[in-house]
Amino acid sequence: MLNLQQLHTFITVVSEGNMTEAANKLFLTQPAVSQQIRNLEESLGTELLLRGTRIAKPTLQGELLFEHSRRILQSAQQAEMAIRTLGSSLNGRLRVGTLNSLGVQLVSPVVGRLLKFNPQVSFQVVFSDEESLIESFFKGDLDAVIVPEGYESKMPSFEKQFLLKEEMWLVASGRETEMAKQIYLSDFKDHSIMWLSGEFLAFEKVLNQKLKEVLEHWHATFDTSNVGTLKRVIETGLGWGFLPSSAVKKQVRAGRLQHIQVKDFEYSTPFYYYIKTNMTKEQKAVADALFFALDSLERV
Repeated sequence: MLNLQQLHTFITVVSEGNMTEAANKLFLTQPAVSQQIRNLEESLGTELLLRGTRIAKPTLQGELLFEHSRRILQSAQQAEMAIRTLGSSLNGRLRVGTLNSLGVQLVSPVVGRLLKFNPQVSFQVVFSDEESLIESFFKGDLDAVIVPEGYESKMPSFEKQFLLKEEMWLVASGRETEMAKQIYLSDFKDHSIMWLSGEFLAFEKVLNQKLKEVLEHWHATFDTSNVGTLKRVIETGLGWGFLPSSAVKKQVRAGRLQHIQVKDFEYSTPFYYYIKTNMTKEQKAVADALFFALDSLERV
């Protein structure tokens, strides 16, 4: 019988592209990750990863297992979510705010599942920039927010939980077969720059500063605050740009986008889940159920 923990590890290795990154994400040692993969291969009697390559690429059997494993773990999570939430008899209304990219990729699907199992619950989901979300949260217009680190000192009286770490990836169209797989930040202007503005404020500030250090002149050919729009523009081959990894991993795996490694620059930021401390018992139960469901989804 398939081991769910081994499947989770295998999915993470393929998604991250190498054992080291997978180990870091899983909070395991690299030997422990390698052993789990070997044990999974032995139980199935076939190799799942191509050996001798720096990137953890699945074999044909591995690709098949990867797709099935995602559905298996998602079903297991949905079952766990259903049991936990139904057992809690959730009811009430929760107003949640987050960034557009996180909202579309993570929050909206999870909210949909919670509503399916809990007809007495209602949600309002607001997508906006970080500062607007924090302002609405302080004014009492939102019950919960999911925002990047950097606001801890401003919100000491609110309940906070770590949710996930978001990486920013430089991506280009999968059609660009001659595209370099690794570059330095000084090479960023070699192609038309597609720029994500107003979504990850701290990242924009850091990237702007780094570009000023290595480039005398540069400008963005296309600028938008919508992750989905920028992703589609890059897919067409009009240029490259940085996007949150959670928004592009599916397209990278499918070959529609390619992840370009920047040797001298990388960026990731933790996201935290904040909730009000004066919630009703019913609201707190809904807020906790949402966090559990989001946390489980991220671990896949």
